[in-house]
Amino acid sequence: MNAHTVFELRRYRLLPNGREALISLFDREFVEPQEATGMRIEGEFRHLDDPDAFVWVRSFRDMEARTQALASFYSSPVWKEHGPAANETMLNSDNVLLLRPIGGVQPFAHNLQRSQEIERPEARGLVVVNICSLPPRTEEDFARYFTDKALPVMQEAGGRIDAVFVTERSVNGFPRLPVREGETVLVWFECHKDEESAARYQERLHQNVNWADEVYPRMDGQCWRRIEVARLTPTSRSLCSW
Repeated sequence: MNAHTVFELRRYRLLPNGREALISLFDREFVEPQEATGMRIEGEFRHLDDPDAFVWVRSFRDMEARTQALASFYSSPVWKEHGPAANETMLNSDNVLLLRPIGGVQPFAHNLQRSQEIERPEARGLVVVNICSLPPRTEEDFARYFTDKALPVMQEAGGRIDAVFVTERSVNGFPRLPVREGETVLVWFECHKDEESAARYQERLHQNVNWADEVYPRMDGQCWRRIEVARLTPTSRSLCSW
């Protein structure tokens, strides 16, 4: 069971051809040292539609634990030695949403434990991240509607919904790493076997009259912009995969 209550969705814009160098460095040097502080690296991903984007998610027990873990890792010899090389791959790393899970979906319940990683032949699947940008202070009502109306339709269509989050409004206790403050979002993660199964899921979903005529239009109409969709593939060490 995932007892963590604070999550970061981190999306990095990288220099051309920087992604593979960052993934290699990240997996070799940063996974175990971060997790040794009590945080968990839930998933690492390549963005299918942006070759210069690296997306990852990490989680913490609570906000106090987050502050302590980040302070420990970013003052560590590992970061001092390898952090500059990581930063050299990036144009920016400040596109970060601080999130908390909503009821109804245990976040990343299908993830492997790190100790099981060696038993898996390879990480695979297609992870789709959907971001709803909402008017201020409307996330609770939106989340209730999502849980009551949207989630059952998605699951009926065969979707594996791995996590649903809303904005975590606590003050960022580690301002050295900025997050996107003053925003209101709901984010959900879907995991599919492959692109073909994701397409079949979307077809079934849109054949549902309730979804097509009521649920999705109502959700979309409450968002300040179109629901943002990112199609991701897990890296070899991502715990979030099919």
